[in-house]
Amino acid sequence: MVKPQLIQEQPISLAEVKHELERVKARDGQLSFRGGKCEEYLHDFSTLSVSKAQELRKKIDELAISRVKPEQITMVVDLLPDNADDVKMIFQGSTVSLTRKDMERIAETVQQVK
Repeated sequence: MVKPQLIQEQPISLAEVKHELERVKARDGQLSFRGGKCEEYLHDFSTLSVSKAQELRKKIDELAISRVKPEQITMVVDLLPDNADDVKMIFQGSTVSLTRKDMERIAETVQQVK
């Protein structure tokens, strides 16, 4: 049995996963059972296009909030918080504590790209 080698580990947004599944579907003609279930889920919950998701990720990264990690930026891109309280709920499960001003900046950035 072949053991795949992990080359790079990077979080990707739901929009990017949806795009990759479309590429696989075009290449193979159809998706596997699990791929089909993922496609259904992404159809229901992924609202941004790939370009908008990448733009939002870039803009949040440009805010230069030093404590925010790429995984957390991906969660923000996927969940699209409307206000600072929603941003606070996203970061509540992690050890990162943001100031109210940083949370408001993130929420404003999401609203601009949305």
